[in-house]
Amino acid sequence: MTGITSYGAYIPLYRLPLVEIARAWNVPPRGKGERSVANYDEDSLSMSVGAAVHALSGMDRSLIDGFYFATTTSPYAEKMVSTIGAAALDFGSETRTLDFTNSLRSGTGAMIAAIDAVNAGSLKNVLVAAGDTRAAQTQGDMEQTFGDGAAAVVIGNTDVAAEIVDSLSISDEIMDVWRPSSEIFVRAWEERFGFTVSYSRLIPQAASMLLEKNCLTPQDLAKVVITAPTIRRHKGMGKTLGLNPGQYEDSILPNVGNTGTALPLMMLVQALETSKAGDNIMILSYSNGCDAMLLKVTENIEKLKDRIGIKNQLESKRELPSYQKYLTFKGLVPVAPVPRPDRTPVAAVTLWRHRKDYLALYGSKCTECGAQQYPPQRVCVKCHAKDKREMVGLSDKKLSVFTYTQDNLATSVDPPVIVGVVEFEGGGRAAFDITDRDPQEVKVGMEVEFTFRRLFFNRGIHNYYWKIRPLR
Repeated sequence: MTGITSYGAYIPLYRLPLVEIARAWNVPPRGKGERSVANYDEDSLSMSVGAAVHALSGMDRSLIDGFYFATTTSPYAEKMVSTIGAAALDFGSETRTLDFTNSLRSGTGAMIAAIDAVNAGSLKNVLVAAGDTRAAQTQGDMEQTFGDGAAAVVIGNTDVAAEIVDSLSISDEIMDVWRPSSEIFVRAWEERFGFTVSYSRLIPQAASMLLEKNCLTPQDLAKVVITAPTIRRHKGMGKTLGLNPGQYEDSILPNVGNTGTALPLMMLVQALETSKAGDNIMILSYSNGCDAMLLKVTENIEKLKDRIGIKNQLESKRELPSYQKYLTFKGLVPVAPVPRPDRTPVAAVTLWRHRKDYLALYGSKCTECGAQQYPPQRVCVKCHAKDKREMVGLSDKKLSVFTYTQDNLATSVDPPVIVGVVEFEGGGRAAFDITDRDPQEVKVGMEVEFTFRRLFFNRGIHNYYWKIRPLR
């Protein structure tokens, strides 16, 4: 039996009400909800790592032998990004890494590829993570309907919580939604064209084929994941398929937005959170065709009820103070630099030499006295033993703020820059930037957690590192 053995999701902390976007341009709002907004230091990879951390909670990471990363907003056009994620998640160098991109079906495509690999016996446990931060032109409908987010699932054949019963795919060449490699904004033809000739035809066709193949009816399905560009299209497709609202109800589109590649996986996580043994779940993922998958939930689903998924992160949020802050977070308006020198240019050699320290956040622990230190040191700061150490991962340690400082003059899209010195569980202190924070709420002694973020961009290189944030 091959299927989903764990799941996790990631929704950025910040949200922007649709009415605020509409008010900025004096246009009608596209609904009463809100959209998620990735912080200025977040992107598709950092959010996917966040979702993966939640999916891996309590698991032995050495058992993961494949990591597939899916997105349409990859940080690099020519460089494997899944290797960065695998390094941040502390997977072994023998882990198979693959990038899936250029399609909103990349997430479900990566899932199908992972299922095939496990069924073939070439891999045992594959982590599939999908994330997107799609850019929309201002004043357009997409600015209100898009959202940022990520989700991750582990595909394996041991302790399966949702068995993959069957799947099929239909392809269809159409120019309805696209983005040239030379541009950052998504383009779309007149909405009715793509909806009429492709979306409204292929999803019912794929659903009907899969149900007929497995001798099921729509009424046999407990949950149906339907990707859609808008809330209206999502509800309309549910009715077209003959489903009752309880089978396809969704809280992501109205409260987070269309998260692109991540949408079907986020909707799947949402469905799994409330599912029970024996439930049938169908996934219908649309983009230049349709991926359809049929899942059957097992009794192992009860073991995953403590996973961080959609529900608790919908509730954990902070409203952006203004539409202008959204524009700066998205990099859509220039921000005047402060009169200080730029950061030292990043060096590829340094990144390679310290990839374990920076990406996987490894420190050192003295084998003589047990003192823990970050960054790793050859000489123990406590007993002064030389080269008597072992490497320890720190990204999942409990943390508290020992002291902090706020700098209103440092370069930042979201001033002030707040740096906190944290105390690690097990000993040791180190300084890290604090993100996703209210400057007025930062306190000495507060509990914080690590989050993988984009630090800066220089010479065409994205520099990733770990920051700390208040517990969500």
